[in-house]
Amino acid sequence: MNPEARLAELKLELPSAPKPVAVYKPLVICGNLAYASGHGPLKPDKTMMTGRVGQDLDLEGGKTAARQTGLAILSTLRSELGSLNRVKRVIKVLGMVNCTPDFRDHPQVINGCSELFRDVFGPEHGVGARSAVGMGSLPGNIAVEIEAVFEIA
Repeated sequence: MNPEARLAELKLELPSAPKPVAVYKPLVICGNLAYASGHGPLKPDKTMMTGRVGQDLDLEGGKTAARQTGLAILSTLRSELGSLNRVKRVIKVLGMVNCTPDFRDHPQVINGCSELFRDVFGPEHGVGARSAVGMGSLPGNIAVEIEAVFEIA
């Protein structure tokens, strides 16, 4: 599967690759692995989707934020690697949901990102290991933060 062609076929708009807001690199390559730092739901207008799931956002709003976060990660990958076609497979995704203490559907929220990666990289290479957890807060009150590890060529 050609991820760049699939992105165009799905008519997906990537935001500009986010710039670091602290002391870290957005992507670190070690051998054939690319480690994407935690990303938030960056929209094309450079604003973030904010709020707590279960209070300010419902499950679908959280899932939309996770999908938008996945688009930001794809933007970083393309910016740093030159092309999404260098991605061989998704290895691991860690999704953190800014949510109320009684919210229980973290995996369904993070599916917004996982489904995006599956659609772009294919079911064989776009689905990796995953964790989805709830947080009492996230930086800037963003709805979701996701980090991921990819095998690259």
